[in-house]
Amino acid sequence: MQAEAWSFDAGRSAGELASFIAQMIPAGAIGFRYFALRSGMRPGTTGDTFHASAARRAALLALLFTLYRAWGIIGGLPAQAARRKLDAMGLLTSDIGTALSVLCVVLAVVGFALAWRGVRAGWPLAAFGVVVSPFRSLLTGRLGGIVNPAHVLFAGLWIGTLFVLVVIGLAPLMRAEARERRGALAADMVRGFSPLALASGGMVVLFGLITAWTHLGAVDALWTTPYGVMLIRKLIFVAAVFGLGAWNWKRQGPTLGSDEAARSIRKSSITELTVAFVVLLLTSVLVTMPAPAEKGGSPPGGPPPGGAPASTAPGP
Repeated sequence: MQAEAWSFDAGRSAGELASFIAQMIPAGAIGFRYFALRSGMRPGTTGDTFHASAARRAALLALLFTLYRAWGIIGGLPAQAARRKLDAMGLLTSDIGTALSVLCVVLAVVGFALAWRGVRAGWPLAAFGVVVSPFRSLLTGRLGGIVNPAHVLFAGLWIGTLFVLVVIGLAPLMRAEARERRGALAADMVRGFSPLALASGGMVVLFGLITAWTHLGAVDALWTTPYGVMLIRKLIFVAAVFGLGAWNWKRQGPTLGSDEAARSIRKSSITELTVAFVVLLLTSVLVTMPAPAEKGGSPPGGPPPGGAPASTAPGP
C-alpha cells in the first residue's frame, strides 16, 4: 500500500501548527481556571489575590488566540459561501454546523474578554464556546466529524493547560510571591491539574487510535507508507511526553509543598512542554501528507470553516 507522492509544504504546515495552537491555548485556559485554580476561585468567595490575577492573565492569553481563530472562521465565511453559491447569511441559516462554529467562537471571545475584566460570568461563556465547538458535528449526524476536533480539544485540556500553568501560574509565582507562599500555591495548582491531565491524556489516546486507524486503513500502512513512518516518529515523541508526565505525577508530585519542589516541577514541566511542541511540529507535517486509507491519498473532508485544521492524522 503506497500513498501518492508528497512534498513538504512549509507554509501549509506552519498554518496547521498555528491553528492547533490557537485551539489548544484557549482550552488550556479553561482547564487552568477550572482545575488548577479551582480552590481559590470557588463561587461565593473572593479568592486569593494570586488566583484572581492568574485567572485574568489566562483569560487575556486565551482571548488573543481566540481572536485569531475568530478571524479565520468568520473571515472565511464569504469564500465558503461562494463555493456553495450563497451569501454569508444564507450559509449560516442553511448550515447548522457552520452557524454553531461561529456562535461558539463569538461566545468564547466575549467570555474571555469578560473574564479578563474580572467578570465571573465570562468563564462559563468561554468554556461553552471552547468545549461545545468540537462536538458540533453531532447535530448534523456526522459522528466521525468529532474525532479530530475532540482529539485536539483533549490535547489542549492536557498540554494546553500545562502550558498555561507554567507560563501564567508558576512563572509569575516564582517572581512575585513571597518565598514561603510559593510551595503551597504551586502544590495546589499542580494537584488541581493532575486529574484533568490523567483524564485528558486517556481521551487523547482513545481518539488518537480511532484517527490513526481511520487514516491508515491497514496495519502494514504504518511501516510501508511515508505517512505511517512519519506517524511512528511522532508516536515516539508522544510516548516521551507521557513518560515525562508520569514522572512529574509519580515522582515530583509527592514532593510538592516547598519552594525547591515548585522550582523543580517547573523545570520538568518545561521539558515536557518542549517535547510536546516537537509532537505538534511533527503533527503539522503529518496532516499535510496523503492518508493511505484515502483514494488517491487526498486529505478527507477538507478544512472546516475559517481554516481550522481538518487533520488527516492523529492530532497533538
